[in-house]
Amino acid sequence: MSDNLWAPWRMEYILGKKGDACVFCDPARELVVASQARAFVCLNKYPFAAGHLLVVPTRHVSELAELAPDEADDFFRLVRASVERLQKALRPEGVNVGMNLGKAAGAGIAEHLHAHVVPRWNGDTNFLPVLADVRVMPEYLHTTRDRISPYFADLS
Repeated sequence: MSDNLWAPWRMEYILGKKGDACVFCDPARELVVASQARAFVCLNKYPFAAGHLLVVPTRHVSELAELAPDEADDFFRLVRASVERLQKALRPEGVNVGMNLGKAAGAGIAEHLHAHVVPRWNGDTNFLPVLADVRVMPEYLHTTRDRISPYFADLS
């Protein structure tokens, strides 16, 4: 008899309404940890690891070239600040930073540019995501938000 691993948060995404509204133009405010005039930082609602952040330009654009110079500067400064604060808050052994530009590159939301900032620990990924499309999250999103928010307080 095999054991079951439960990832009930995935069903919300699988069955959830997929509308025309952009999730980044009207983000779930309880997941936003820092907000500035031209960009904001929020927790990924469907994370790859605990503390998985998204840095998002406020203006709805899909390409880096569409950002005005001041928007690009603020966006990338916020990416850098997010890495620094996650390192202090969660003490990861590494951090992945990346962008998937376009559906073919793996973007789940290609219409609104965003960067992923993902804290990583040795051994945090194993066979489960590969074989069973299951990730084990060590804490709830709101607990992670409460843990890291003080490190972002000076950015808003």
